[in-house]
Amino acid sequence: MKKKIIFMGTPLFAVPILKSLYQNGYPVSVVYTQPPNRSQRGQKLKNSPVQNMSEILNLEVRTPEKLKNNKEEFNYFQSLNADLAIVVAYGQIIPEEYLNLTKYGFINIHGSLLPKWRGAAPIQRSIINLDEETGLSFMKLVKKLDEGPVCKKFKIKIDKKDNYETLSDKLSSLASEKILDIIDDIFEEKVSYEEQKHNEASYANKIIKSEGEINWSENAENILGKINGLNPFPGAWFMFNGERYKILEAELGFKSDQAGKVLDNNLEIACGNNKSIKVIKIQRQGKNIQNIREFILGSSIKKDCNLNNA
Repeated sequence: MKKKIIFMGTPLFAVPILKSLYQNGYPVSVVYTQPPNRSQRGQKLKNSPVQNMSEILNLEVRTPEKLKNNKEEFNYFQSLNADLAIVVAYGQIIPEEYLNLTKYGFINIHGSLLPKWRGAAPIQRSIINLDEETGLSFMKLVKKLDEGPVCKKFKIKIDKKDNYETLSDKLSSLASEKILDIIDDIFEEKVSYEEQKHNEASYANKIIKSEGEINWSENAENILGKINGLNPFPGAWFMFNGERYKILEAELGFKSDQAGKVLDNNLEIACGNNKSIKVIKIQRQGKNIQNIREFILGSSIKKDCNLNNA
């Protein structure tokens, strides 16, 4: 009898993994994803990336607002009599009563080397924290968030130019390859799980927009970590003359002056450790992203401006 797989995921990170399962003949019976949400402009309903891919692949999609205390959804899930559920950034906590509804449980693909960076934003936090490496953990879901036993981990180096988007792409691509062997091992009952070292856990709290504000007194390396970790969303930003400017890309410089001072007309800015950052891409509030050469042509941010006083 053919095995039955339930896939549960929502963002772009999950799409290559779903696509890999489909293209390699793994039987996805149904896809769960978060309901369409309203876009900021026009308030039009927008499907999740996983829903869009599922419809392209002609897979059944379910988008319940919640699973908890949802008897109809529980009964449907139970009726599937599935062998395995694969969870990739689904966006809801799976209620405990669901966890025994598949023969081999629920496998979660988490974007860190557990127990480091449990929680909602592991990829962003690893970059902001200036970690040199990160990776993937394939974990069995349990009641407590990200505390389940791990069957496989895969490490990758974090490049100094990696941002949230590029590192997510690397991890997602790696997961789309590794998940196939792991599913085979699970179905052949060759997989073994190891408990996490819970006393070594750290937590990757959800990113909030206010975290993106740049404090020019911080080390240049830390500011770069924030810029990269929060690119493309919500972005690292500063205020000047009542407008918000979001820095999308920058590199380390070695000039020193008062923190926050603009050192030249190419927007090199002094930081708190006698180093600086050189802005490469920037976005003025309400405008398109510009490279620095385009930006400086019409900008009032000039040499000797102090961004701490703006």
